[in-house]
Amino acid sequence: MELILGSGQKAAAAGGAAAAGDLIKDGTAASFMADVIEASRKAVVIVDFWATWCGPCKQLGPALEKVVREMRGAVRMVKIDVDKNQDLAAQLRIQSVPTVYAFKDGRPADAFTGALPESQIRAFLQRLTQGAEGEMSLDELVAEAKELLAAGDAETAAQAFQQVLGEDPSHAPATAGLLRCLLALGDVDSVKQMLAQLPPELLKHAEVSAVKTALELQETAAAGAGETAELRRRLATDANDHQARFDLALAYYGAGEPEAAVDELLELFRRDRAWNEDAARKQLVKVFEASGPTHPLTVSGRRRLSALLFS
Repeated sequence: MELILGSGQKAAAAGGAAAAGDLIKDGTAASFMADVIEASRKAVVIVDFWATWCGPCKQLGPALEKVVREMRGAVRMVKIDVDKNQDLAAQLRIQSVPTVYAFKDGRPADAFTGALPESQIRAFLQRLTQGAEGEMSLDELVAEAKELLAAGDAETAAQAFQQVLGEDPSHAPATAGLLRCLLALGDVDSVKQMLAQLPPELLKHAEVSAVKTALELQETAAAGAGETAELRRRLATDANDHQARFDLALAYYGAGEPEAAVDELLELFRRDRAWNEDAARKQLVKVFEASGPTHPLTVSGRRRLSALLFS
């Protein structure tokens, strides 16, 4: 995994991973009508006919994907393995690979054969999309990247966030998103480096501040992540061992089980809300901030905490 650092922003490149959303997908003869013909009525669709044994295909494919991502929805890409779709390749008279067809308004609009350099690919697609609508705004790209991160594809999400920051380095949600990607990929050092280089106004933004809190929680909890068995044993012996319950919550969080951490903190608050200067509630607030205001864990956790507060 190659790491890219620019202006203090470091993220993992996705290599050959699928692009954000449906911009890039594998196609078949069965899906060709929907993925190419119908889809090209809304945006230009390029079809990359390739084969696993084809050396130039391995050069062209990643370059195509990179330029398609740059164009933020004005172009979509479908990859067709000719060995698995021989009838379709024959129908379109594919005589060598790689061959790229561009479809627009339901019809073939242009094509080329062989591995072109990135600059020529970009020029090829720009000619096809002149005056076209459909380019995603930066905020739309951030929203799509957040969905990718929530679905567990931190590498591809990081690429999308980097793309936004390349156009607007002060975009706070994209900055926070990239930081969360790095956390998800375990690159804590890059998160610290990036936070140290951010201007004060970005650090104050709620989403960026939430990531900083998440990092602090993660580091505090990491030390006890392997002690859950012993802490559970202590609680089985004495359910009112509040320190053990608090430490267990931190251990759960450090082990990547925030739901279990919230459960234990809520139980501690129910048993003794004033313990250790309101420690359970304060820690819950940190977990909610780190998760974000709309995260299901935050929504349900705040509701349960409110019920306890007013019971």
